[in-house]
Amino acid sequence: MPLGALRPSPLVDQAVQHLREQITGGHWPVGTRLPGENALAKTLGVGRSTVREALRALAGAGLVQARQGSGVFVIASEPVQDWATRLRRAAISDVYEVRMMVETQAARLAAARRTDEDVAAMEAALQARERAADADDAAFVDADIALHAAIVAAAGNPVLTDLFAEFAPALREKLIDMVELLGLREHDRTPGHDTHAALVAAVRDGDARAASDLLQAELDQTLAHLHGGAPGSR
Repeated sequence: MPLGALRPSPLVDQAVQHLREQITGGHWPVGTRLPGENALAKTLGVGRSTVREALRALAGAGLVQARQGSGVFVIASEPVQDWATRLRRAAISDVYEVRMMVETQAARLAAARRTDEDVAAMEAALQARERAADADDAAFVDADIALHAAIVAAAGNPVLTDLFAEFAPALREKLIDMVELLGLREHDRTPGHDTHAALVAAVRDGDARAASDLLQAELDQTLAHLHGGAPGSR
């Protein structure tokens, strides 16, 4: 696959694409030392700064690595998927199992650490979830996730909060599909309301065990639905 001069559009993006094709297409196998910046710039018809930026992008994708005094070497034939991409492509049941581990422990911490502001946020989210009874499935799922996010935030651990935020987009679409496919709101527009209300009360009252047990039971039930045939389940 020969290299060729690039068209005058986003040059860095084009350079990345051309160089990546050389690597993933096997022209430059793993272990190969790439041509120098000057040679690449001349072949591609761009400046050295464009080549340098393209090589940084390829390094960020896990395809190449610069070695001091030796040059840039190919270290993988396929780009490394970032965390968000891996979550989107993972089986929803796998994501949900990890979510359960995160949230049940977050509920324990929330019961021990919640502030008055946290309690107010959880109660407001619970009310919003109840009001979503008249909304469509997507809006209801958003309200449900917002309540769970409020409980995680009450744990007072920013790493847990960020981790849940990473899971939320991967969960949202599949949960909407599951609610629609299984008709979970046909007879009850706010399924699980009593459990969620009890969960908020347990966190508010500082009952860590009850909070964890309630959340575990609620997530177990949803996971059972996922294993029972929701899109993307195993």
